[in-house]
Amino acid sequence: MTAFAHDFPFDPTYGYTLDDLLAVPGPGDAPDDFDAFWRGRYERARAVETRPEIGRLVEERDGVRIFEVTYASVGGVRLGGWLVLPAEGAGAEAGAGAVEHGFVIGHGYGGRDAAGPDVPLPLPRSAAILPCVRGMVERGLVDGVPSVSAEHVLHGIAARETYVIGECVADLWCAASALLELVPELGESVAGGQGLGYLGESFGGGLGALALPWDDRFAAGELTVPTFGNHPLRLTLDCIGSGASVRRYRETHPEVVDVLRYFDAATAAERIGVPVLVAAALFDPSVPPPGQFAVFNSLGGDAELMVLEAGHFEFAGLEAMRGELASAKGEFFGRVLK
Repeated sequence: MTAFAHDFPFDPTYGYTLDDLLAVPGPGDAPDDFDAFWRGRYERARAVETRPEIGRLVEERDGVRIFEVTYASVGGVRLGGWLVLPAEGAGAEAGAGAVEHGFVIGHGYGGRDAAGPDVPLPLPRSAAILPCVRGMVERGLVDGVPSVSAEHVLHGIAARETYVIGECVADLWCAASALLELVPELGESVAGGQGLGYLGESFGGGLGALALPWDDRFAAGELTVPTFGNHPLRLTLDCIGSGASVRRYRETHPEVVDVLRYFDAATAAERIGVPVLVAAALFDPSVPPPGQFAVFNSLGGDAELMVLEAGHFEFAGLEAMRGELASAKGEFFGRVLK
């Protein structure tokens, strides 16, 4: 394990070796109605008429064209994001027969202001939707939903029905619906047994773990430094990420533990039935590594692990690590998406 110089008031390895991390379990106490709760949310999301609309062409690079896109999600909100299509035949009509794979790509806390490093996509001849979930800048802003991560992660947390994290998961499901409507050949592929891929990092990784068990349109997922894993343990670990807000809130609202049981990414991971690649870090000041590894350790037999030196941290080998991760994603989805 690389020793990084830092000025955090805590150790971002939390004293765990790789062997220790590989032994971290999920919380192991799922509510009796955990599955029913999430299946109900999924059914409501699938009933939404997403009415997607392609906007202006933003840029063309890496063999794709990137368009603005909007779509409707649960609760009557309309969200924005980006639609990525192969440059070959990618005019106002999506895809024009050039698409073989589809991806939904989640983002970290703080949102996204462009397609950015999520392009190029993991596989050629692919289409993707990059949504901004509710509250997240710049194209997911919704009245009444905080856009600052420390506040967003607490929005509606007093009850499982109102917690914003559940609505953000629904935003991903609705994004998948929008993508399938915009690129008809993807809908045909999904109906024929070839599903979508999901990618998400940090916040998007945790949301992905919560989304994947219930949506059979996804055939595989990749989760980088996923958050929301093993909340009981996470609440004991200091950090500089959104988990710090939840820790402070719990000090005066101990009953929140019962709500968090429904939003544990490790609990959800136990129910994922498709291949998943997890990229988990040994050192991470924002998302404690034990929670990340709890997500991986809770997955079934089709789980693959890539160990990262660090997450949410600038260091000399960062660009090389990112290149290795991009290659791993391409190799993984090339094998599992047929």
